[in-house]
Amino acid sequence: MTQTANGRGAPSTRTVPRAGTSRTVPRGRATTREPRRPRPEPAERPWLGQWNSTVTSYYLLVGATTLLAIIGLVMVFSSSAVTQIAAGKSPFGAFLDQAKFALMGLPVLLVATRVPVDWYKRLAWPALFVALGLQMLVFTPLAKNVNGNTGWIDLGLFTFQPAEVAKLALALWLGVVLGRKQRMLGQWRHVLIPAVPVAVAVVGLVLAGHDLGTALVVMAIIAGAFFVSGADGRLLALGAGGAAFVVGYVFILNQSGGDRLSRIMATYRECTDTLGECYQSMHGLYALGTGGLTGVGLGASREKWSYLPEAHNDFIFAVIGEELGLLGTLLVLGLFVIVGVATSRIVRRHPDPFVKITTAGIACWIVGQAFINIGVVIGLLPVIGVPLPLVSAGGSALIMTMAALGVLISFARSEPGAAEALAARGSVVRRSLAVVGRAARPRRRTAR
Repeated sequence: MTQTANGRGAPSTRTVPRAGTSRTVPRGRATTREPRRPRPEPAERPWLGQWNSTVTSYYLLVGATTLLAIIGLVMVFSSSAVTQIAAGKSPFGAFLDQAKFALMGLPVLLVATRVPVDWYKRLAWPALFVALGLQMLVFTPLAKNVNGNTGWIDLGLFTFQPAEVAKLALALWLGVVLGRKQRMLGQWRHVLIPAVPVAVAVVGLVLAGHDLGTALVVMAIIAGAFFVSGADGRLLALGAGGAAFVVGYVFILNQSGGDRLSRIMATYRECTDTLGECYQSMHGLYALGTGGLTGVGLGASREKWSYLPEAHNDFIFAVIGEELGLLGTLLVLGLFVIVGVATSRIVRRHPDPFVKITTAGIACWIVGQAFINIGVVIGLLPVIGVPLPLVSAGGSALIMTMAALGVLISFARSEPGAAEALAARGSVVRRSLAVVGRAARPRRRTAR
């Protein structure tokens, strides 16, 4: 206490530090807390920064494509070795064929990733004419019938499916036509001409080969391209209704023999012919049910012992479920979801309408075809003969799917800022060699 003029003692003072500063507060009085300073905004989460990166779409596509191709090679060998031995052939026959086609498709994919977007616009019209010409070969003696499908062309040295070329060509062509007319698509005549006649021609040529499954995939490409282009929703609904009527009435109800209708009815009602229409679907479900959570082990499938038809092709997903279990099927399903997410990022982030529309068409092709195949295997859809992209055995399908994914990767590289980010990171080979060189460099001894 200190003495004042009136004899009363004034309260002493003490110093109270506040956030690095000091101020005098009378002792004995109630002190009031200063309002807390607002906390700084939390730093951006690392994973969120990676997700918003300009190269995320690129790495998602590269990673998913690589894993799906590897899984396909492994599962084709696992699902075909037994039947190859039973046919008196080498157990590696189907695997070596698939590996050969994968090696053929790899340079196609790598070249496609480096082609500029402007070049794809220039190639769209020539690619469409080539695809239509190849598809018209189904009316010539070169056409080959496989399980009632005459959509194959036998050239002696190799056999290919021209509809696979038509898928990619149509997606590129729709991107060019609808992208240039995007501001005029509010008027029906600009939507109809020339996109609709050409699309109908492609679908008609595919249906001429009695390949309903591939025709449905081509229709998905058309629907995805028109939807992203901003066409009138009423026109899209009208087109979907017309396509459903034509497919249902002409190619299902009025098909000679009624085989497709019987298979559809067998899918959605109690099975009465266990050795006929629902045999393949039942054994696909048996394979999935046997696998459980973790599967019976790679190579230990029972259904592939000639019980499940097309085990290495259309029903390879059932063998995956039996040998790798639910976890294996979820892995494959998740990889296709990643492809869908990456393509949706390209559609949202890329400024070029051609890229947006073409990406939507290719995404509906690959992801839509995968979901159709999986839906068939798990019993949600009737058996229509659609392979699982990148996984099922098949030469032309594998090569053209890899080419389409190469186009998507090229589009991902052309996203705003992606090319600069990839150039700044350098190549993996150069970085690896630099690390090896530093590790192998002898250390200098220092004098003590």
